[in-house]
Amino acid sequence: MNRRKFLVGTAGAGVLLAGVGAWLRPADKGAPYSDYFARLNRELKTQGPMRPVMLIDLDRLDHNIDVVMQSVRRAGKSLRLVEKSLPSPQLLDYIAKRAGTQRLMSFHQPFLNHDAERFPESDILLGKPLPVRSAQLFYEAHRGPFDPARQLQWLLDTPERLAQYLALAKALNIRMRINIELDVGLHRGGVQDTAGLGRMLELIGANPQHLEFAGFMGYDPFVGMGVPGILGSPEALFAKVMTLYDGFVDYARTQHPTLWRPGLTLNTAGSPSYRMHERERTSSEVSVGSALLKPTHYDLPSLEEHQPAAYIATPVLKSTGAVRIPALDGKSALFSWWDPNQRETFFIYGGNWMAEPESPKGLQFNGLYGRSSNQEMINGSHAVGLGVDDQVFLRPTQSESILLQFGDLLAVRDGRIVEQWPVYS
Repeated sequence: MNRRKFLVGTAGAGVLLAGVGAWLRPADKGAPYSDYFARLNRELKTQGPMRPVMLIDLDRLDHNIDVVMQSVRRAGKSLRLVEKSLPSPQLLDYIAKRAGTQRLMSFHQPFLNHDAERFPESDILLGKPLPVRSAQLFYEAHRGPFDPARQLQWLLDTPERLAQYLALAKALNIRMRINIELDVGLHRGGVQDTAGLGRMLELIGANPQHLEFAGFMGYDPFVGMGVPGILGSPEALFAKVMTLYDGFVDYARTQHPTLWRPGLTLNTAGSPSYRMHERERTSSEVSVGSALLKPTHYDLPSLEEHQPAAYIATPVLKSTGAVRIPALDGKSALFSWWDPNQRETFFIYGGNWMAEPESPKGLQFNGLYGRSSNQEMINGSHAVGLGVDDQVFLRPTQSESILLQFGDLLAVRDGRIVEQWPVYS
């Protein structure tokens, strides 16, 4: 029986006490801040804006960059930074300089135009096929020294979309570099067989004044995501991925030799799987983004060496004691009696983010009260020790759109705010 339904649905305090007594939750699991979060709390209370913010820990970020680059060097490959997972120009610039790379992967036309302006020396590969109208808008808005004919690769997935891009290239009298998306097991689109690949390569070869073959992209995050063992071990899944990738490469090299040349972009991997590519020598580069910040969805065995480097921090607006549920009034006391982690109630600034409470330990959302984007209720035990204006820290579950929700990122080092980095708009 569901314990919450039992509590709410049973009439009479005597029955409640008798029925729930054997199911009491364990003693308080909450705890005050660790030294790490205590330092951040002090800094934010004195130097922060006292509103929800996204923190980027530069010490941990440095560690993660170094872990990635050690793997990339062992593999003899290059690193391409996934912009959508690191959506701040200064954050990207910081990582790119430490990693020594100018390769970016972009996923959104307005961001692509920003990248071309902000990083004029970069090599940009699209991370997904965009509607041809998006490509047209890019060219209409593009200004500056970035040369799309040399520095931009459009990712395309079907002969039909390639024909649309060819028509645009003819209309604009330009030459477009084409990278072909391969389905290597994710089954989210891309070329699935050599017949479709052959049609695309033939179209490129027949229009050299407007199209140039730039390489392949095969995205394989699932091999490092911890799929159920019945579906295959990571090693077995990775072997299947590389069999497919190698097959497409061999076909293009042997059947369309005039298009094959040194320096093609043979892109692969993703944050969960990049380290597995130390075992192969076909691909020329790996793409990494979220692993550098390690949100909760990336708490994976393959990223065990990485450290969480991004946190939401938001102040406590109100501290109201034991949990009280509207309409239940005094009966709400049963919840805090049953669950020690509902003996303190805090309303935070904002809420309802894609994130999980991190510090102080023992905090939890209240599903019965409901979520709020304005003043979210969060509960804990007496041991958490939070007061009004103290910070609640949460770990984002991902690092894509959520990093865009807080205004400037606050870069911290050794517990101190050192820079503010605007995000993409």
